[in-house]
Amino acid sequence: MNITNDIVKAYTDSLYTPVNNRLIELRHYAEEHHVPVILKDSEELLRFITGVRRPGSILEIGCAIGYSASVFAFSSDCMVTTIESDETMYETACKNISDLGIDDRVTIIHGDAHNVLEALHTEKNNCYDIVFIDAAKSHYREFWDLSLPLCRDDALIICDNILMKGMTASDEFDTKKRYKTSIKRMRSFVEYIKNQPYADTCILPVGDGMSLSIINKEKIK
Repeated sequence: MNITNDIVKAYTDSLYTPVNNRLIELRHYAEEHHVPVILKDSEELLRFITGVRRPGSILEIGCAIGYSASVFAFSSDCMVTTIESDETMYETACKNISDLGIDDRVTIIHGDAHNVLEALHTEKNNCYDIVFIDAAKSHYREFWDLSLPLCRDDALIICDNILMKGMTASDEFDTKKRYKTSIKRMRSFVEYIKNQPYADTCILPVGDGMSLSIINKEKIK
């Protein structure tokens, strides 16, 4: 389901410009094989953000086939670290990143995100300018909390799929009443990040909903 007006969505999609021809081929592959990747308007927002912020390093939680990591790498001269738990997705992502010629700037780590993030805490120089969370939605709070120590001051944490096809905003969009627990957890997460004194957060109805949070580490207790 589209969280905004279908006519408006069709119009904004018609204005979409891919990063390059190689990435549009990867998007077509994802759509053909039903692999969830960032939506077109979400991609354009991420490209704009990386262009303005010019990050040196980005941490992504939820790599899938490497599409959004590739968008980050092509949109700025940054180093990207991305985490993927599924072995098949991990292997596909490694091939895609290599085929795109950006394996010198994109590091894919295979493993459970909780374990990987905890391991990153123990290594030196793991500080990121942007953290992009796009994994299991019911675990967003854990990913957020584990990511905080890895953020530089004034880092940006971006979370995708915040509105969950509108269900976060209203139960009426959960027509078959299958996602009560996920909805409850996402609403709790949104309230959590909106009320943290160290995070300046906005929620945008872009793609499937996206949160943007600027982190002030001096205010973290």
